[in-house]
Amino acid sequence: MNAPERSVLTPAKVEFQLDGRMVEAYEGETILQAADRHGVVIPRLCYMAGYRPDGNCRSCMVEIDGERVLAPSCCRAVSANMKVRATSERAVKSQKMVLEMLLSDMPAHGYKWIGDDATRPHGELSDWAARMGVTVRPELAATAREQPRADLSHPAMAVNLDACIQCNRCVRACREEQVNDVIGYAHRGNHSAIVFDLQDAMGESTCVACGECVQACPTGALMPKTHIGAQVVDRKVDSVCPFCGVGCLITYNVKDEKIVSVDGRDGPANHNRLCVKGRFGFDYAHHPHRLTRPLIRKPGMPKDADATPDPVNWRSLFREATWDEALEVAAGKLKALRDTHGLKALAGFGSAKGSNEEAYLFQKLVRTGFGSNNVDHCTRLCHASSVAALLEGVGSGAVSNQVNDVEHAGVILVIGSNPTGNHPVAATWMKNAARRGTRIVLADPRITDLGRHAWRVLQFRADTDVALLNAMIHTVIDEGLVDREFVAKRASNFEALRANVQGYSAEAMAPICGIPAETIREVAREFATAKASMILWGMGISQHVHGTDNARCLIALVTVTGQIGKPGSGLHPLRGQNNVQGASDAGLIPMMLPNYQRVDDTQAHAWFEKFWNTPLDATPGYTVVEIMNKALAPDSDPHKIRGMYIMGENPAMSDPDLNHARHALATLEHLVVQDIFMTETAWLADVVLPASAWPEKTGTVTNTDRMVQLGRRALDPPGDARPDMWIIQQIARRLGLDWNYQGPECGVAEVYEEMRQAMHTAIAGISWERLERESSVTYPCLTEDDPGQPIVFTDHFPTADGRVKLVPADIIPANERPDTDYPYVLITGRQLEHWHTGSMTRRATVLDAIEPVATASMHGDDLRKLGVHPGDVLTVRSRRGTVALAVRRDDGTPRGAVFIPFAYYEAAANLLTNPALDPFGKIPEFKYCAVAVAPGGTPAPSIGYGRATPEFGAAD
Repeated sequence: MNAPERSVLTPAKVEFQLDGRMVEAYEGETILQAADRHGVVIPRLCYMAGYRPDGNCRSCMVEIDGERVLAPSCCRAVSANMKVRATSERAVKSQKMVLEMLLSDMPAHGYKWIGDDATRPHGELSDWAARMGVTVRPELAATAREQPRADLSHPAMAVNLDACIQCNRCVRACREEQVNDVIGYAHRGNHSAIVFDLQDAMGESTCVACGECVQACPTGALMPKTHIGAQVVDRKVDSVCPFCGVGCLITYNVKDEKIVSVDGRDGPANHNRLCVKGRFGFDYAHHPHRLTRPLIRKPGMPKDADATPDPVNWRSLFREATWDEALEVAAGKLKALRDTHGLKALAGFGSAKGSNEEAYLFQKLVRTGFGSNNVDHCTRLCHASSVAALLEGVGSGAVSNQVNDVEHAGVILVIGSNPTGNHPVAATWMKNAARRGTRIVLADPRITDLGRHAWRVLQFRADTDVALLNAMIHTVIDEGLVDREFVAKRASNFEALRANVQGYSAEAMAPICGIPAETIREVAREFATAKASMILWGMGISQHVHGTDNARCLIALVTVTGQIGKPGSGLHPLRGQNNVQGASDAGLIPMMLPNYQRVDDTQAHAWFEKFWNTPLDATPGYTVVEIMNKALAPDSDPHKIRGMYIMGENPAMSDPDLNHARHALATLEHLVVQDIFMTETAWLADVVLPASAWPEKTGTVTNTDRMVQLGRRALDPPGDARPDMWIIQQIARRLGLDWNYQGPECGVAEVYEEMRQAMHTAIAGISWERLERESSVTYPCLTEDDPGQPIVFTDHFPTADGRVKLVPADIIPANERPDTDYPYVLITGRQLEHWHTGSMTRRATVLDAIEPVATASMHGDDLRKLGVHPGDVLTVRSRRGTVALAVRRDDGTPRGAVFIPFAYYEAAANLLTNPALDPFGKIPEFKYCAVAVAPGGTPAPSIGYGRATPEFGAAD
């Protein structure tokens, strides 16, 4: 992979006079920015770095020679030979007057202290007043306004408009940065005020709780409820968000050994932005359900796959044990099964929620300690088909361009993804681009929130992705829009692709996919002729039996149009979990060693045998679903799976056809689960090992943009819980491996440096010291002075011949189609507030308060047909299971379909889903199966994830 040519242009410089001395400024720079660089202090309140300057607070006024009135320095650009007086008597008098008038309106108490100084209760306003020597005169204090009442209606944030200075930073945060369009500025004169929607209470508005307004507010008029009156923190710790694959950099604010709030950091993926999970989903680490002692199943206590887990009353099945005893039982039985039944008798599931170092050590343990390649993780359930197609076609499973590269795109095709719900910060870059004129095409069976910002919405029929995409490719070829030079130089197998799509005209496919032929052609033309076009996709593409074919079509579309290998173009499968990219890179895949080297590649196999000084299995291992099938195989099967070690995964919630998966887990002779909660999987374990949550560990993760990022430990694990790195090494030693990693945090830096050797073609230039210094570095990065390569494939592809291999695809129907008994289609996915199997987010107080119960979404026409209303209970039934849950009207869900998020144990969508596999990626068909829907039913009781008392996020 190759980096693009980097611009060496720097802005032109201009000279101007600042407080009597000649200084340099960059062309286009504001007076305030130039003054900051030259050490001249000018107060500011409405100004915030990175935001559009507004100039409304008037605290940054300066004097400019030749001009009658003062000018706001935050939004006035420097010009050559301009003479500016920032600290003249007139300018300073104006600055102080503004600060005094604003301070006079403040309440006596405060919400946002500066540092540890409680005498500065009004945040930045108090700080600037102190720096400028401003106090409020008695006559001004006597005229203070009548203070508005606080709005405490939102679970996460308090609205204290008595502290509002109407700087409009919150408006710009909401409308221009996050593009959520909730906060506005209403009325006139003395009645002007910040409002939410149509002057609704914040908790009743359409606010999505991203908290950008909280971070932007300078005075505490908007504050997280967890931090009011307690701004003094013991320490701030920089880390990475533990949720989706965007990889936002964050800072934990820690007081009394608890995280009390989270701030966004200026990381390359988020530039200070966060979503509701990153901002308010932190207190799961302090939940009373945390595992704090090793547990061993009591003798004679059966594993009931149908039982409802009770994370509070675990003592009915388990007893506490010492670490020595638990580790001996855990590893001893695994070793005995291996030695008795052979090297194929064991399997391991690692985690994409942990660090790269943990993933690397875990797969190394399975390969060298278990003796097989039976190791997998959640990538098998999300993007395995995408990776299969990418490795086959372009020679790399990683993204070609980073998400925020959409700013350079003319067209953004978002297909099979709901970024506003699943990758909210990534969605902000798309919405920002749309405001600047980029055309978004949303292609999905469901119309999601991004549709409001789209140029065209292609609501195609579920399961017809190949029909739609082949029709677009046909249009490009049929209308002479192929980038012939690109195809001739950089692609292979074009003629086979051309021949294959001859029967896929837009006119022929329109009745199949449900999109008018002219619309298909219009979108294809725009994609092909734009200056740059970029495709971003999610699990709506990958989670099908034809998921690999879907991705093959996307690869073909960007190739025939030449839309790859340049800014604003290319392919980006959005990663679902915080480290699914890194865990895959590190080798947590049954057919791949670290850095995507096949286990049956003779050269790679020999290299790793020498590197690890251990004989290795040369045959690919079993995948997630195959392992479950092998657990239920007869005893006569020599490859029957008899024991498993599961770290941080929850297959009893995440696998398809959960009744089958839970029965498989319960059948195992020995199951070791390492986790932070008594998950549904841990309930079926023989030994449960209490591990560390993300804020309790130091390590690296790799986000969807190929950024290797360092997270730092902010807390110690509770009770006798231990770091995952320590537990893995203890298991390894008891399996006979001579591991002796040294250094802080269980040798994390040493493990990283070993991993760097195994992945030298990707991260050779990213040393541990560099990560400590820079926090985030993009790979491929081959030398210490390499800044990293955000755009790849600029002049060749890492395939055998350096070309894209085009692979034709034909329509393959879903494994299971609707019929008279099961007339509806089930679509599953995530929702904004919850993530993965809910084990973390449903134990986060704010997130649980916003979305506490499971719901199914259906079109209003279907609700009328069924005779039900929003809030009524529905029973959804497939050939594999049944759930009952409340219904929500969503006219973005297509008629004839039902959408269910999969985070709720009491209505687990995966009880219904089909385990049929894509033959290439071995990924289950989560996104399509036939179901019946009927009114009524009794929802299963919740298992009590939420807190009994509102310790965090209370309204009073």
